[in-house]
Amino acid sequence: MTQLPAVYSEYLQGKSESFIATLMPVLLQSIAEKTHGVRVVTSTHVVQAHTDETIPFGQIVEDVD
Repeated sequence: MTQLPAVYSEYLQGKSESFIATLMPVLLQSIAEKTHGVRVVTSTHVVQAHTDETIPFGQIVEDVD
């Protein structure tokens, strides 16, 4: 399996399996491209994530919708 950047691994610590499963495809996309970081948007019962060109690779920004 691909090695996650330290920031990504630290962010996932203590998160539920379903949360991790939601984020993992986006984290892997970010690692494959190595150009953008990840934005995680949460609302009451929904988590969405996407790569974001305004966030440097290896960083995660969390927003609330």
